[in-house]
Amino acid sequence: MTRPPEPDHNRLERERRHDRHLIDAGVESSWGWTTPAGRRRAASRARLIAAAAGLGPGASVLEIGCGTGIFTEAFARTGARILAVDLSEELLTLARARSLPADRVVFLCDDVESMRLTQHFDAVVGSSVLHHLQPDRVLRRLFDALRPGGSIAFAEPNMLNPQVFLERHARAWFHYVSPDETAFVRWRVGRQLREAGFSEVAVTPFDWLHPRTWPPLMRAVESAGAVLERTPLLREFAGSLLITGRRS
Repeated sequence: MTRPPEPDHNRLERERRHDRHLIDAGVESSWGWTTPAGRRRAASRARLIAAAAGLGPGASVLEIGCGTGIFTEAFARTGARILAVDLSEELLTLARARSLPADRVVFLCDDVESMRLTQHFDAVVGSSVLHHLQPDRVLRRLFDALRPGGSIAFAEPNMLNPQVFLERHARAWFHYVSPDETAFVRWRVGRQLREAGFSEVAVTPFDWLHPRTWPPLMRAVESAGAVLERTPLLREFAGSLLITGRRS
């Protein structure tokens, strides 16, 4: 494996301070996972990531940016063996409180951009984490972390979505947006993955169900979203991107 780069301590400390702010404000509600639509959205996202990465019994998985473990819990249901990493010990305290199977789930406080990797994984996964990191640093590290034939799968914010664009360009209005996070444009992140060595790269817009959707309208919004995700041009404005690739 390649030698990890030196960490950017100032950026890491800003991220840790932001995590503490979110915990004080109610972290999962800040992320939009506690409403009926938010819970449905999280479950759908977890299924997409798990399927795209091929998670299943016995698979060795590195989950980065695991946060409170909301997605770790869903990934663990596949039977995979998971090393779940996050920068924040406070968030990991919440994740450990889920009491996931200790023989298959290990939580670790570390910085994925600079941590020492001592094994290779069948898959590397995460939800809403890559946009907090520096692609030129992290993508090559993720490639190196995979076994030949291994896959990555991430769900990340889409910069072309109007709300996401506004959040990143008017940060003072949105307390849950950290000082350094960004979002992705799909053709650009696809190029970055190929430059890092990945093959079978796919970046797919998805996700039209807003966390604040009124429950009686959720099925209608999901149905309309399924149509929009198949509609050229309009699909580019979806809320999220499913980012996948493989190490040949």
